[in-house]
Amino acid sequence: QVTLVESGGGLVQPGESLTLSCEAPTDIFTKYTIGWYRQLPGKQREREPVARVNLLGQVAYGDSANGRFTISRDPAKNTVWMHMNSLQPEDTAAYYCHISRPTEAIWGRGPQVTVSA
Repeated sequence: QVTLVESGGGLVQPGESLTLSCEAPTDIFTKYTIGWYRQLPGKQREREPVARVNLLGQVAYGDSANGRFTISRDPAKNTVWMHMNSLQPEDTAAYYCHISRPTEAIWGRGPQVTVSA
């Protein structure tokens, strides 16, 4: 069973920043695109990723990132980072790291990000 190790959630005030990280096993990290999805309170997990990065480091962002988030990958650490700036209360959600393999979708546990004054 593949485990993704996430960290970085927490409580911040509006306008502040947070960085999420997702570490994957080497054989997974080196083969697949890694993305972040969010689940807003009381809602289902969104189908559009917040952000994703492929093996070449090419990135794509969903509307929710709105030019404020930056995703990157560090092959030396088998880790994907998502830096979130200018957070607002509407960004409050659980954020899930995700890898899609041909045989399965792998999800992290979803660190909670809460933005509140």
